[in-house]
Amino acid sequence: MKKYIFNRILRSLVSIFLITTLIYAIIFTMVPRKLIFQQDSTYSKMAADPDRKTNYENSVFEKMGYIQYMTSKELQQAASEIDESVTVEVNSKNESIYKDYIKSIGSGWKLEQLPNSGSFFATREVPIYERVFKFYANLVQIDHPWKIQDETNPDLERYIRVENDPSIGWSVVGSGTKHKYLLYVNGSFPFIHQNFVTLNLGVSYPTYSNTPVLQVISQGQGQKRSTEVTFPNGKTMSSTVDIYSRTYQSPSKADSRSKTFYGDDPYSNTLNNYKDPSMIEMSARIGLVGIILAYAIALPLGSYMARFKNALFDRGSTAFLTFLMAIPSIALIYVVRFVGSNLGLPDVFPTLGAHNILSYVLPSLILAILYVPSLALWVRRYLIDLQHSDFVRFARAKGLSEKEIADKHIFKNAMVPIIAGVPGALLAVIVGATLTETIFAYPGMGKMLIDSVRAANNSMVVGLSFIFSALSIIALLLGDLLMTVLDPRIKLSDKGGK
Repeated sequence: MKKYIFNRILRSLVSIFLITTLIYAIIFTMVPRKLIFQQDSTYSKMAADPDRKTNYENSVFEKMGYIQYMTSKELQQAASEIDESVTVEVNSKNESIYKDYIKSIGSGWKLEQLPNSGSFFATREVPIYERVFKFYANLVQIDHPWKIQDETNPDLERYIRVENDPSIGWSVVGSGTKHKYLLYVNGSFPFIHQNFVTLNLGVSYPTYSNTPVLQVISQGQGQKRSTEVTFPNGKTMSSTVDIYSRTYQSPSKADSRSKTFYGDDPYSNTLNNYKDPSMIEMSARIGLVGIILAYAIALPLGSYMARFKNALFDRGSTAFLTFLMAIPSIALIYVVRFVGSNLGLPDVFPTLGAHNILSYVLPSLILAILYVPSLALWVRRYLIDLQHSDFVRFARAKGLSEKEIADKHIFKNAMVPIIAGVPGALLAVIVGATLTETIFAYPGMGKMLIDSVRAANNSMVVGLSFIFSALSIIALLLGDLLMTVLDPRIKLSDKGGK
């Protein structure tokens, strides 16, 4: 079994790599890069100044990994290494020096000029294989005491230790690390938190501009929320600061407010608390409720259909479930939405917001309805197959009633693959909620994926695709492991079998 799990994990990692690489290559080579500015209000204001517009474009392209970019000033500083007399002025002498410098560094660098002023700058198109390599090279971030290298703070202490921190209590804290709190416990899901190992999925742009992708989907939403916070100076006050999110900020950049609350402690950069849950939690809420409803409806329905195979109820239910499967998802969503709104339920999420349970009813119900038909028919088929098994014939020969056979033998054996499919089903509901979340303006990961595609937020699309593919493959592995827990007779191996 250990060998099976190792090989399965290895194959899973390869699958995640191939899927993410394919999506990354498609998005960053086939989607026109100019589309990323279509929702950028700052860019649209620069139409009257071609020089600023060109500089802004190249700065954004560099940030997103399309190119490497040297501004006029940066180019002058770099070229001064071969000729100290070079300036940023536009003349033939400087142009000649710049050409010699560009030729010396090679690697695809090109010398260009701004449209109006004619000032020189240089760009280099980054090959897709190089960008993919950088993505994976920087994907896993490990925090350690030498993570921060700040020339303005040479006396920075470097350690990792356990201490009773005045702000959050007992925790593993660091100095010289990016994060102040590396391991801590609080009342927020998943209750135990760590910052030793984190994922870098890129930076969001143009939506949630300059915010890390993982932060966008994991932090709260909506209005900021004030709580009682104890700062390192010992003062407790109402603040929106998320004290657990403290990261390093150079003392040279600290303002007076930071010095007041944090003193000489350089870990003064923080995020905020918000009233509404994160996108991950929002998607998980309706996904979890949806899958509970789906199983609560599909299991008894499928069992009852199998027990009375070919009876009127079975035929009618099969026809109705097949009809539901044939209806386009978007049509079914709009029908349920219309009926629900006539019953007084909100037809868009913002109507009542995240703190009203009625906001979750229709999205959860739709996810359940979309999943019930296939699950119920699968349960029916599986139970019918088991009815002709040898152990069922033996139970009938012993004189057990059909109800006893169904409850004590057939249903028990059927539960193994059914329960094993729960992790995958839960993930399928969460990941597959893109259409439902979009129609209901529900602020989850599914809607964020659609919004990111519309806004050409390439980093967000790649990041969410990576998360969805990784969770999908992990769910399949958990399903296999769950089968062995439910039925010890099942032995996982590369050759299969029991």
